[in-house]
Amino acid sequence: MTSKERVRIALQHEEPDRIPVNVTFVPEIAKLLRDKYKVKGDIGVFLGNDAVCAPGGFETSYYQDNDTYYCRYGVKWRKVSNQSSTYTEMIEHPLAGSKDKLIEWKIPDYEEPSQYDFLREQIKNYGTEKWVVGTVTCTIFETSWALRGLDQLLFDMVEDEDYANALFDKVMEFPLQAGLKYIDLGVDMVWVGDDVAMQTGMMISPALFRKYLKPRFAKLIAEYKRRNRNVKVMYHSCGNAQQVLSDLIEIGVDVLHSLQPKAIDVDSVKRQFGDKLALWGGMDIQQLMPFGTANEIKNEVKRLINVCGKKGGYVLAPAHHIQADTPIENIEAFYAAASEYGIYAK
Repeated sequence: MTSKERVRIALQHEEPDRIPVNVTFVPEIAKLLRDKYKVKGDIGVFLGNDAVCAPGGFETSYYQDNDTYYCRYGVKWRKVSNQSSTYTEMIEHPLAGSKDKLIEWKIPDYEEPSQYDFLREQIKNYGTEKWVVGTVTCTIFETSWALRGLDQLLFDMVEDEDYANALFDKVMEFPLQAGLKYIDLGVDMVWVGDDVAMQTGMMISPALFRKYLKPRFAKLIAEYKRRNRNVKVMYHSCGNAQQVLSDLIEIGVDVLHSLQPKAIDVDSVKRQFGDKLALWGGMDIQQLMPFGTANEIKNEVKRLINVCGKKGGYVLAPAHHIQADTPIENIEAFYAAASEYGIYAK
């Protein structure tokens, strides 16, 4: 069974030969792994991933070469380092202040062909064997607050509905058109989503999610599936977004990511929604992966497989990118446990 077949069967809520696996890494970890194994291509594929991803849209703003820079959206960023890694943070929002700025601001050109070169390469190299994912996360809400500033956008959503709607409509045009381009190029799944939750619950009220974001994601998904009815759509949110999972099911989301275990009860999500939502994620990267032992990691992998893998509907993955404070030995323990415990008994 190929990886593509394995993931497809799992996302249909059936049991393939084994649990599909997919791990993503921050750049520092990816480099360490490539250097150790002398791999130039996709390090995840080398280690055992069943999927390959190609990013697009606002999420490509996070890692660029200069210490400070403006991304294609006009947001100014700077690099900030800690003991183990370098991250980027926003320091200037192009739509802060006057609301008239929105009139002149333009979304990046979704027709520009070179931005799809990496996806074409992934499809060429792995498209026959692997499940191919085109990603446009930070789809609407996150890009909008990056442009406007989080505090100001939250005020806008309450105090100026017309402005909030105009901003959201303008922002969503890129993921709409880019997602359709992905589908035309041959992806198996489009990965969308916004962090609408914190570890303690929703960042915005369910009512505001349903007012502003739910109808727009419904439109995106409908257009994607009108282009190819077989394409899957995965929605990402960190934190505990359990209050709106029924809404995601209603609008046609097929797969839920990231199942952050420090925020949401993964077992409960499987029990309540596992027959309607396939699950992708669930492995703790906040404490277990960086600070746990190899044996603890293997035990948690086994537990996740036993809980979430029943009757299919599960891709074993970390709850987010593996961070730079994670020992390589723990990543290897994760893959080893997936191989050892992930076989479905026939």
